[in-house]
Amino acid sequence: MAAIKDTKSFMRITHRYLGYFAAGIMAVYSISGVLLIYRDTNFLKKENKTEIVLKPNMTEKELAKEIKMKNIEFQPGEGDLKIFEQGTYNLKSGEAKYTKMQLPIVLEKFNQLHKSTSTHRYASLNTVFGLVLFFFVISSFWMFNFKSKAFRRGMIYAGIGFILALIMVFFQ
Repeated sequence: MAAIKDTKSFMRITHRYLGYFAAGIMAVYSISGVLLIYRDTNFLKKENKTEIVLKPNMTEKELAKEIKMKNIEFQPGEGDLKIFEQGTYNLKSGEAKYTKMQLPIVLEKFNQLHKSTSTHRYASLNTVFGLVLFFFVISSFWMFNFKSKAFRRGMIYAGIGFILALIMVFFQ
């Protein structure tokens, strides 16, 4: 490893090696990030049919929670067989037959990185990755001489990017 002489060399060297470390994580995050943009479509998803026996006489909300679907609404009708958009549910027997559109298992696992919460097993990885990305933001300002034309232009572009992000967050 190169010798660390001052803050600039420390930032440049650390930025370099953290960049190599984070490259694999960034690849996974970038793939899952793009997939999550299109989660409301069936892009790359395949149809998965399921038949399962649940407890009888469940409400729409209970059924939705049990089969991990949102917005289940039984269609009007009489009898024990309740029909909803993705399938059917028998009130007496508890038998449910439904169809879900799902990503292949590898891509679904990638997406769990973005969806994790503080109690999820990926929480520490997400925290470390977020801190590494923030370090990249800070350390990138030491890549050029502070008095150079490239640095001044870079600061203008960084400011434009920051303002654009604020506009998109607060004015949508």
